[in-house]
Amino acid sequence: MAQLRVALAQVNTTVGDLEANADLVSTWTRRALRCGAHLVAFPEMTLTGYPAEDLVLRRSFTQASRDAVDHLAGRLDDEGAGELAVIVGYLDRSRNPTPRLGRPAGEPQNAAAVLWRGEVVARYAKHHLPNYGVFDEFRYFVPGYDFPVLRIHGVDVGLTICEDLWQDGGPVAVARTAGVGLLVCLNGSPYERGKAFQRDELSATKAREARAALAYVNLVGGQDELVFDGGSLAVDATGRLLARAGQFTETLLTVDLDLPSGPADPPGIDPVDAGDGTVMSVTRTVLTSEPVPSYPPQPPVVAHRLEPAAELYAAVVTATRDYVRKNGFGSVVLGLSGGIDSALVAAVAVDALGADRVHTVAMPSVHSSTGSVDDAAELALRTGVVHTVAPIQPVVDAFHAALAATGGLGGLATENLQARVRGTLLMALSNTHGHLVLTTGNKSELATGFSTLYGDSAGGFAPIKDVPKTLVWELARWRNAEAVRRGETPPIPKEIIIKPPSAELAPGQLDSDRLPDYSTLDAVLDDYVERDQGRVELITSGHDPETVERVIRLVDLAEYKRRQNPPGPKVTSKAFGRDRRLPITSRWRERGTPSPNTEPPNHPTPNTDAPLDGGMDGASARG
Repeated sequence: MAQLRVALAQVNTTVGDLEANADLVSTWTRRALRCGAHLVAFPEMTLTGYPAEDLVLRRSFTQASRDAVDHLAGRLDDEGAGELAVIVGYLDRSRNPTPRLGRPAGEPQNAAAVLWRGEVVARYAKHHLPNYGVFDEFRYFVPGYDFPVLRIHGVDVGLTICEDLWQDGGPVAVARTAGVGLLVCLNGSPYERGKAFQRDELSATKAREARAALAYVNLVGGQDELVFDGGSLAVDATGRLLARAGQFTETLLTVDLDLPSGPADPPGIDPVDAGDGTVMSVTRTVLTSEPVPSYPPQPPVVAHRLEPAAELYAAVVTATRDYVRKNGFGSVVLGLSGGIDSALVAAVAVDALGADRVHTVAMPSVHSSTGSVDDAAELALRTGVVHTVAPIQPVVDAFHAALAATGGLGGLATENLQARVRGTLLMALSNTHGHLVLTTGNKSELATGFSTLYGDSAGGFAPIKDVPKTLVWELARWRNAEAVRRGETPPIPKEIIIKPPSAELAPGQLDSDRLPDYSTLDAVLDDYVERDQGRVELITSGHDPETVERVIRLVDLAEYKRRQNPPGPKVTSKAFGRDRRLPITSRWRERGTPSPNTEPPNHPTPNTDAPLDGGMDGASARG
């Protein structure tokens, strides 16, 4: 057996900033060198950031990536890291045509480079390209069919990239045939609830299939609507967990591995049937064949997984912090209504940015309760945010006066006007002070259309847009409990958590007047949105038929509104936008549900359960 100290650099990259990302690789490579590592691996497309989306279609961007990886190899050697094998993800282009896909040479590839003694000594292109959920890689890339095997201190090491682990056949099957002792997998695996356990099981299964130890390094940080949780890990050839990094934090995970030495005369096995209908070419490169002298291994680090609520909260905080930071905003502003949604978003913003960079505005109307105004003020006091009270009734009255000659406003238009006045005020503050406006709508509202276009849905980032209402309450309770555990004052007043939710746009208004109970609603939404169940399946699953009819109708009606909402982090298995993409104009309706196309858009219909354009507990839809 041979020893190898492997370092997994769990880093937070920025899409398009090749220079800063190269600096990141340099910094963490030097840390790996100080830790005595023999190999350090970085995540998927580290140099370009991930996902770079249509940037990869620009030849100038691809060339810049290729130039950057070549320059990085020389730089690391100059910095004294030439004897440390560095594996880094980047954007490459294909050297040969891909006839089976009808693609010429020079097409983009999601690739990994091995840097050693100032040179790129091996390259690997991702073989399996995901084309589901948030992934569109078949749109961008062509697959690779080469499998490089690197001999590092006597150990044969193979490479894979992310999806290569999730599919049968391909590089994992080839790794087994090639007899590698270690399989290194570079990943850009986005967070969603429960996925960390899937990765653990997957890594163990694929290590057993490859009959090799597996080192899995993952990105961390936010990128637009995606957030990456890290959780890098290493398992042995039996699938036993050896080391694991923490979640949502940049870190260097080092692990000492006892690995089989590669044979002195490897068998000729090129090409190899990959077991997925393709063949792959195995190429072998010797970096150093001599094993390292025996050394005492370091105690392994096995970080505990965060509990579900803590994990979800950390995901939302991380996504918010990075969206603000990476897009150059210095501060945020949000409407603080005294309701649970805006309270949770305010707490998230403070944890992400610090209280001095969070500005909140209470904008009461004649329908706002004194309790809500006081609750908002109490939350502001507890968290230390910069808080302002700006009554909106004079502005609302001025709008009514201006429109009197047209016959005036009434009903839902009056409710929506309040939300739009609030949205306008927040955007004015954004323009004046450079704040990013945070919207506060949750997934249940987004699903059912309970928001006001150009009102509470107006803003730059929506931290909880993929968090159902029932989980909003759960996160608020968890955050308060965490404060108590730390000996701190809970940020969210109890009165906000226990009060019945209301938009306060009309006298005595409650969400329950227009929606099913949120626990009932979220259960139906989970099956309809996350699991794509139809009407019959929903009813067969045990949901009340009348509730099913109402919910399907509301969700289908609201598609045009969802398209106009700001981005927000994906934290469930199917987020609106990147995951769930339905046509706005469509005649398909689940059997038994009325067709919204028989009714004029933007207006309520007789016997409707909810407005098409009402505001329900959004930040600027409440006082």
